[in-house]
Amino acid sequence: MKKLNVFRINFEKQIINLKSASFILISLMAISSCVPAKKFKELEERERICADELVKYKKSSADFEALAKDLQTKYDLASTDVAKLKKDTSVLGSTYRLLKRDFDVLKNQHVSLETSFEKLKNLSAKETAALQADLENKNRELQKKEDALVKLDKELKEKQALLVEREKRVNELEEAIRKKDAVVQLLKAKVANALRGFENQGLSVVQKNGKIYVSLEAKLLFKSGSTFVEPEGRKALVELGRVLENEKDLEIVVEGHTDTDKLNSSVSPKNNWELSVLRATSVVDILLSNSTMSPTQVMAAGRGEFLPIDPNDKAKNRRIEVIISPNLNELFEIISTE
Repeated sequence: MKKLNVFRINFEKQIINLKSASFILISLMAISSCVPAKKFKELEERERICADELVKYKKSSADFEALAKDLQTKYDLASTDVAKLKKDTSVLGSTYRLLKRDFDVLKNQHVSLETSFEKLKNLSAKETAALQADLENKNRELQKKEDALVKLDKELKEKQALLVEREKRVNELEEAIRKKDAVVQLLKAKVANALRGFENQGLSVVQKNGKIYVSLEAKLLFKSGSTFVEPEGRKALVELGRVLENEKDLEIVVEGHTDTDKLNSSVSPKNNWELSVLRATSVVDILLSNSTMSPTQVMAAGRGEFLPIDPNDKAKNRRIEVIISPNLNELFEIISTE
């Protein structure tokens, strides 16, 4: 039985309201033009709400990871049960054959004794009684063997039925995971093909943990400290949106990442957390505005400086990651029937 790949379970669906994103962008423009303190406070409240949503997203992520571990545990238990059932079935089969052999021997002895008994009917009462007692003992032993044989036969059939059911469940899990992996591989190929022209501009497409990661370095999308997407980066995002708009069973998380250089600004963005979130929302706005993707499939999040991929290369750490996850409802249904 082939081993299930460890995969992590999908994030909970979060909705990033387009109106909120538009509001933040308008607020940014207003603040950059030295607007009144009231508008600045409104932006601070919007940042707080965005931070709260990130906390919920982290909790959802932890819940789905726990579900992924539960799925792996159930699969391991099912595989262990199958191996044990196979071993039990083999042992029961051997015992059954030994009892059947003993049963046949006793049966032949029984027939032989009955024949001898008929021949010795005319012997003395004492000899006859001894033969009768011997025959009864053999009959009782034969009955015990037969009862044990019937019991083992029943147990063997039950074990075989349970083995078939367990193998069916494991096969269902393997088939569901195979289909999911095939869908992810096909989608990765589509995404990579659509973005092939941007590969030498800081864009990469990789598949890991059952998901597709589209990483776009900040130099392709933004000027330093800016949340406005440059024309070349917009082209890449439009192409990505066109590939994803027909995939309805996906969940997409857009994560913003910065380097460790601190921001010391009195206007928005004031820090790396805010910069990463606002850049993520800018990317989400372009994806949704240039495709028929449903807003319910997409979530924007900021990671700030705290998830670098190369401590020695700040340029690689300044990036946007679009994380594309398949729908795992089929796997959840298989688990729920356990």
